Amino acid sequence: MNRFDRWTRTVVSRVRGSGRDAGAGFVEYAGLMIIIAGIFTLIDSLGLDGLISTAILNAVNDVIGG
Repeated sequence: MNRFDRWTRTVVSRVRGSGRDAGAGFVEYAGLMIIIAGIFTLIDSLGLDGLISTAILNAVNDVIGG
């Protein structure tokens, strides 16, 4: 088997094999957690937490008629 055949088999096994996305779940989860933490930090630093909770409370009261 020559180099090209080995390379082709390696590429195909990584694209279609059982371990094709090994480790991707952790990276995606970590990236999502960083984005969520950034959003919470932004909301807290801008002082929007009271405004958001008041808007949610008003929306809930409008729905339930309170």
